[in-house]
Amino acid sequence: MTTIFETGAPQTIAQVLANKDARAALQAQLVATKAPATIVVAKLNIPGPIKANQTLSRVFTAGMAAWQNRLATADVSQTISADWDQPTGREQFEVVAESAAVVKRLAVQFEDQFTLGRLFDLDVLTVQDGQVKPLSRSDFDLPVRTCFICGRPAKECARSRRHSVAELQTMISQRVQEFFAKEGPTDA
Repeated sequence: MTTIFETGAPQTIAQVLANKDARAALQAQLVATKAPATIVVAKLNIPGPIKANQTLSRVFTAGMAAWQNRLATADVSQTISADWDQPTGREQFEVVAESAAVVKRLAVQFEDQFTLGRLFDLDVLTVQDGQVKPLSRSDFDLPVRTCFICGRPAKECARSRRHSVAELQTMISQRVQEFFAKEGPTDA
């Protein structure tokens, strides 16, 4: 089986960290200028050096359409403040007119229920004591994210490096290929 990671420009740790710094700066700017609105930062959770290619862009597009639908169904209005298409992966920054608690619960439902939701990381940000704070599942006594492969807590597997990048990429490739075979072609 071919993987979806055969194309794309490999990213270094330095490039990923530089992107993380740029993301944090934009998040802080959005919180400062849009407060008291809730900010959602959406990105893919992709192991290994390939973070962006045509297939991963299709995954992101399909996921964001499902996320927008979930927000609309819950009658939550939002605006997209930025849509990044970087070599380190696509990201979307949204300003949401709803409490952070409600949006976090919707984000967890999306990550747990959408077919490819496990590949997404939807950070919900709020301001506490003048500081930008991402809400976590534990803030709401929600179950932790599980591993792609074994179902254990994802952080536990990541910390111990229980699964190789190749194993994770094979599992992701399989899920993505099954999703698009079932859903049919979509535009990137």
